[in-house]
Amino acid sequence: MNEPLLSVADAQSIIFSRLISFPTRRVGLDQSLGLILAEKVLAERDQPPFDRVTMDGIAIAQGDFDGGTRSFQIQGIQPAGSPALSLGPAGGCIEAMTGAVLPAGCDTVIAVERIQVDDGVATLEPGYEPVQGQFVHPRGSDYRQDDVLLEPGTRIGVPEIAILAATGKSQVSVAASPRIAIISTGDEVVEVDQPILPHQIRQSNSHAILAALTAAGHEHCQCLHLADDQDTLREKLAKALEENQVLILSGGVSKGKFDFVPGILEELGVAKHVHRVAQRPGKPMWFGTRGKDRMVFALPGNPVSTLVCLHRYVLPAISLAMGATPRPPRQVRLAEAITSGSKLTCFLPVTLTSDSDGQLLGVPRQTNTSGDFASLAGTDGFVELAAEGSEFPAGHVADFHPWAG
Repeated sequence: MNEPLLSVADAQSIIFSRLISFPTRRVGLDQSLGLILAEKVLAERDQPPFDRVTMDGIAIAQGDFDGGTRSFQIQGIQPAGSPALSLGPAGGCIEAMTGAVLPAGCDTVIAVERIQVDDGVATLEPGYEPVQGQFVHPRGSDYRQDDVLLEPGTRIGVPEIAILAATGKSQVSVAASPRIAIISTGDEVVEVDQPILPHQIRQSNSHAILAALTAAGHEHCQCLHLADDQDTLREKLAKALEENQVLILSGGVSKGKFDFVPGILEELGVAKHVHRVAQRPGKPMWFGTRGKDRMVFALPGNPVSTLVCLHRYVLPAISLAMGATPRPPRQVRLAEAITSGSKLTCFLPVTLTSDSDGQLLGVPRQTNTSGDFASLAGTDGFVELAAEGSEFPAGHVADFHPWAG
C-alpha cells in the first residue's frame, strides 16, 4: 500500500527540522568570500572614528562667521591621515582636505569653490552663507564602537569583506564545508568518456549536481557510480556514510524491482523522514538522517527531477545546516497563462525577462518529460505553482528558485 504523499511545504518543514550541524573553521579574510559567517562581528570603534572632513576647503569656527568675519587668516593645513591641528586666534582658518580629521576648535567646512585665497587669506565669495556643521561627518554617526555589524549566518559578499576589513578581521570564523558524496545509480548509466551502447545513457546527473555544489561554494565533494546490485550498493553506501556527512543519490528511489536504495539505506541505520512528495517532477524524493551527523537525500533519477529537487530542497538544507540565515524565495510573475493539469505542486522551468515597467517575468519553458533536460538550456530556474490550482493566468505571482545564486 502506498504511503500518502507529503505536501511540498510539509516535506520542506520535515527536512529543515532534521538538519545536522557542521563545524566551523578560521580562514583568512581574502579566502572568506562566498562563505557563511560563523561569528558576530562588532564595530572595532566609532565610525567615523573622528569628526571627518568631507570636502576640500577651509575649516572655521562658525561663531567667527556669525560675528562678521568673511576673510580668514590661514593658520595651517590639515591633510588626511595626520593628527588634528588646533585652530588658533579668532578669525583664522585651517585648510582641510577630504578625509582629514576636523581641526580642534572648528565646526564648519567651506568648500574650496566658495573661497578665494590671496597672500595666506581665504575670502568667502560675496553672499555665501555657510551652515554650521556642513561638510563634516560627525564621529560615530554611522555606528558606535561594539555595535553589531554582521550576524552569524551572513553569507560573505563584497560589502561584508569591506566591513570585516574595517573591523580588523584578518581571520574570520566561517562554517566548514561538509564532506559530500554524490552517488548515481543504475546499470544503464555510462560515463561521459566511455563507449555507449544503444540501451545505455550518458551520466549527466552527478556532473550537474557537482557543478551546482561547486557553484554554491562546497569544496569537499566526491562522485561515485553504483550498479543496481544490492550487495554492491550496501557495501559502497556504508563506506560513503562513514566518510561523508551528506549523501546525495540520484536514481533507485521509486517503486520498481531494482529500486533498492530506500531499503538499503534503512538497513544501514538511516531513518527515513520523507519519501514521496506531491510534486511534479520529483515525486519519489527520499530524505533521511543517521544519528546527529549524517544527512541523506535520494533524488529521482530523471535529470529534470534531480535538478529541481536539488535546488528546491538539498542546496537550501545544506546551507541552513551550515548556519546560513534563511532567505525567502524571490517572486516573479508568469509571462503567460499556464494550465498545470495536475493536483500536484508544479515546478515549471522559466526564463527571466521583464516588462515595460521593469517587473520581473518568468517565461515558461515546458519540458516534454522529466527526462527532457535539454529543454532546461537557457532557463534561469523554475517557478513553484501550488497544487491547489490548475489554471494560472498571466501575471500570476509565483515563488522562483534559481539554478544559480
